[in-house]
Amino acid sequence: MRKLIACGAALVAACAFTVTGALGGTQATPGVTARSITIGGTFPLTGPAALYAPIPVAMKAYFSYINARKGPDGKRGVMGRQIVWKYYDDGYNPANTVQLTRRLVEQDKVFATVGQLGTEPALAVREYLNSRKVPQIFVASGASVFGSEYKKYPWTIGWMPDYISEGRLYGLQLKQSHPGKKIGLIYQNDDYGKEILYGVQSALGSKYVQDNVVAKEPVEVTATSVAPQMVKVKSAGAQVIVVLTIPRPAILTIATAKALGIAPEALYTNLVAVVAPALRAMAGQTGAAYVDGMLSATFLKDPTSPRWNDDAAMKQFRDIMAKYGGGVNPNDFQVMYGVALAESFVQALYKAGKNPTRASLMNAVTSLNSPNKFLLPGIRLKTSKTDHFVITQVQLQELNGQNLVFSPIGKIIDGRPAAGADHL
Repeated sequence: MRKLIACGAALVAACAFTVTGALGGTQATPGVTARSITIGGTFPLTGPAALYAPIPVAMKAYFSYINARKGPDGKRGVMGRQIVWKYYDDGYNPANTVQLTRRLVEQDKVFATVGQLGTEPALAVREYLNSRKVPQIFVASGASVFGSEYKKYPWTIGWMPDYISEGRLYGLQLKQSHPGKKIGLIYQNDDYGKEILYGVQSALGSKYVQDNVVAKEPVEVTATSVAPQMVKVKSAGAQVIVVLTIPRPAILTIATAKALGIAPEALYTNLVAVVAPALRAMAGQTGAAYVDGMLSATFLKDPTSPRWNDDAAMKQFRDIMAKYGGGVNPNDFQVMYGVALAESFVQALYKAGKNPTRASLMNAVTSLNSPNKFLLPGIRLKTSKTDHFVITQVQLQELNGQNLVFSPIGKIIDGRPAAGADHL
């Protein structure tokens, strides 16, 4: 009997060990199984920022490609795991973002949120995700807090060049190419707009701002008219106009400027506003000549530019979108953005190891030093434990109003240079 009891106890212990091992133990990582890894995000599929809706679709297309092809290890997906991509429409409303992010974490059991779009929406859930130790990675926002506040929020990190860096690029160009000209600044009245505005003014310097910025007008993201602001810009005699908003208010601002007879010597528009539908709307409402020569910034290969026709990565991008894109326009900056961001996640996931945990993923994204084939040559993903700004290099670009294709200007610069290194 004692032998029978002992054998039974051993069998129970063995079964318990087997079950625990199969389930990954009590510390099993949410969203990760032997065959899949579930990630998610929230995006404005509707609402004032709905022009960004193609981004998660592009990410889905790239993940579908990764799931179908065989990787370096001969397995489909990433180390044999299929990427399950869940995303929901928050309408660019932070209140919705909170509810839907809780759904992703508590019901869908995601491993991480990836590419969550918008400064205000992402900030609304940053505290929650960090309290749950859920990685909030590659946030689709250039707000500097997603790189600078890593000590307080170690589970959050951005991806794209931060808004201060982008704004500094414009400020440096303004001083070099339009010295002494009167400047009108139109910015989005939220954290996003104020941060990129800060970047512009920091590069100009306080004395230059005082002497040359003749109008500084905030606009709301939901505004249906910006006429009062643009009347002030016109009355101030602005010779150069800088528009720092997301697409819809940017279209409205530029169209209003044309309607009021403002003829700027130079027009700047930040990179988040130069998505293909917005460019078509700007040119359609103002005429090609009005937007011809418009300056912006970039860090990605442009699918509309013939410069990349023979590029291997661009050919792969077009093949992926043709097969998995679901009809989205491949000649759109934001589609390339989604694919490049998804590629960065795949790179990080490989780096996180054979049996990834949330901690190993964060270790991976904070120790990057690699190129991304969809970014401009020379730009690298580079982070460390004390540097959480993933992409810091940018380049100016100029729009051809006739075909709405940008051409690069000058060289790639680091938007977060060492002290004393401000130059184009």
